[in-house]
Amino acid sequence: MLERIFKLREHSTTVGQEMIGGLTTFMTMAYIIFVQPAVLSASGMDFGAVMVATCVSSAVAIFLMAILANYPIALAPAMGHNFFFVYTVCLAMGIPWQTALGANFISGAVFILLSFFGFREALVNSIPNSLKQAIAVGIGLFIALIGFQWAGIVTYTPGTIVGMGDLHSPPVLLAIIGLVIITVLYTLKVKGAIVIGILVTAVIGVPLGIVKYYGILSAPPSVAPTFFKLNIGAALTLSLLPTIFILFFLDLFDTVGTLIGVSEQAGFVKDGKLPRARQALLSDAIGTITGTVMGTSTVTSYIESSTGVASGARTGLANVTTGVLFLIALLFYPLVRMIGGGYAADGTVLYPVTAPALIIVGTLMMSGVTKIDWHDFTEAIPAFLTIVIMPYAYSITEGIAVGFIFYTLLKLVTGKIREVHPVLIVFAVLFILRYIFLM
Repeated sequence: MLERIFKLREHSTTVGQEMIGGLTTFMTMAYIIFVQPAVLSASGMDFGAVMVATCVSSAVAIFLMAILANYPIALAPAMGHNFFFVYTVCLAMGIPWQTALGANFISGAVFILLSFFGFREALVNSIPNSLKQAIAVGIGLFIALIGFQWAGIVTYTPGTIVGMGDLHSPPVLLAIIGLVIITVLYTLKVKGAIVIGILVTAVIGVPLGIVKYYGILSAPPSVAPTFFKLNIGAALTLSLLPTIFILFFLDLFDTVGTLIGVSEQAGFVKDGKLPRARQALLSDAIGTITGTVMGTSTVTSYIESSTGVASGARTGLANVTTGVLFLIALLFYPLVRMIGGGYAADGTVLYPVTAPALIIVGTLMMSGVTKIDWHDFTEAIPAFLTIVIMPYAYSITEGIAVGFIFYTLLKLVTGKIREVHPVLIVFAVLFILRYIFLM
């Protein structure tokens, strides 16, 4: 039966090879099980419920990718999207998390509907490469900044806004130790470096009294606090239209970029096209909708799947292994609670165990900066502003908005407006109107 469903011989693979690939992928992306509840709980969401929603929605999307597209590309709530959801939409804009989930649901539904009209391809083509790369880099810096804050390495300082924290503080020292461990493991190309680093850091923190031991195994927590709590009606407002667009936009580019990157590595791309791309994108969109119903942010394809491909994964059977492991992880809630929990120090809540992972993820997202044409100021300045506004303004939305506006403006004044896609011009105008009338 496995041969009939996954066509193992056609892809020159075996059951054992696929299982090893699926396990490798899980090890490299399992950090999201610890990080996602810690991030979303900052918006008031229940920690345990988010953990369940994360594991279940990931497993659903992963299984769909396996069955519909037969690709070894795993999915889970996306880094970057979760920070946009919490720190921009919920905290900066003051939107209740229930409404934010509603906006996310609409984004996922639009993703599915537009698949029948080719709009997704048009939107992808409308954004210049420099801005695509800049958005990824800016999100990486934003995530790293929050990681440094969670570690206590960077703190608010009167006069200079930010400054170095107390490096002699026990939780800060633990975070630095964790950062060193993960960095060394990653440099040595140890599979699962982030997860291993998180676990070792937590173990070190227990005898120091920084990490509280809750146990290892237990029944999964209740998902009731977040299950079906999304408020779609409240999200259907003109003021939230840019938010819905950005949720859709981020999901689209994350998914397309990951699908292309991993598929090129695995040799799936034929004559410049990816077979069953629509099924793969559908898996992503359904995963997002499932996540919003369960109580978590945007689910998208993970570039960490490339580690599984490097270990031999070639079919959806590897995804089955990864998905099953996400479901098994539900039994390890005490471990997740121990690792993802905060530590109060001088009135500030720090997350010394998970913070180093955010810093490393930010590092991994920086590579796109080399793909920007820094010699063409009509490309370089909008890209630079996109990158720096995100961490400086503490908002992914503002970075994207400023990038769109300046790209359109500079192409206009240099007589290159024909290089700007009409879709990009429309959104640049909408962002300008937003600044004039809604802020």
